[in-house]
Amino acid sequence: LEDHYSPSRWSPRLDRDTIIDAHLAVTAAGTERARASVRTLLHVPYGNGDREKLDIYFPTDLSETFPVLVYIHGGYWQCLSKDDSGFAAPPLVSQGVAVVAVGYDIAPEGHMDAMVLQVRRSLVFLVQHYPRIRGIYLCGHSAGAHLAAMVLSTDWTEFQVVPDIKGAVLVSGVYDLEPILHTYVNDALNMSREVAQRNSPMRNVPTAVPAACEVLVAVAQHDSPEFHRQSQEYSQALRAAGWSVSLLDLAGVDHFDVIEKLSEDSYILTQV
Repeated sequence: LEDHYSPSRWSPRLDRDTIIDAHLAVTAAGTERARASVRTLLHVPYGNGDREKLDIYFPTDLSETFPVLVYIHGGYWQCLSKDDSGFAAPPLVSQGVAVVAVGYDIAPEGHMDAMVLQVRRSLVFLVQHYPRIRGIYLCGHSAGAHLAAMVLSTDWTEFQVVPDIKGAVLVSGVYDLEPILHTYVNDALNMSREVAQRNSPMRNVPTAVPAACEVLVAVAQHDSPEFHRQSQEYSQALRAAGWSVSLLDLAGVDHFDVIEKLSEDSYILTQV
């Protein structure tokens, strides 16, 4: 399990000691470029916590309504931040899509229940403060794909707002947290079995509503067999509950460049 939940061990292009540093460098540099070239509103608070902030990258023409892609970063719920999460903005902004990078409390300060609630609250904030948004699309990578999937299982009645979520792109995610309990990943998270179960999208698949969003579950060729299994089983569970879902196995990429390439116009996920 340790091996299968260590994405850095599975890449053929870089060794495990350098690939994470390389990923941090690529996402940070891409975000810096995006902030320099795109109209932004940075560190917008959606709550009172230090990390409860959004970075918003606006499309050039704001006279019309616009769709928004909400990006939820990975880092195994314990590293990275919204400040490394703007790299996907330039190609999308040029097509009239706003991009929002969500900050949330990472472990050990952040607990799983709180992270899930923060991401849900960030969407409520967007809906309440930006009436010109025309449809929300979620994109999450790794731990962020888990959090995006938890958004799909939200009972919105307690929030008095129902975000119009039209699509979700879940990239190299973990959808059942149970195996994580037995690995080093849980050292910082400190989840009990109950916490893992109530925060596992796989165990909380809602029946699709008629106008339900389209879900794309993507996994990298060089993700571990466990990541492939989780992606397959979660997409099957969604399909069984009536969701419109497709599973995409992306050739030639690993757990890290599968998302880094969102900064490229021609990349298949950017196009989707």
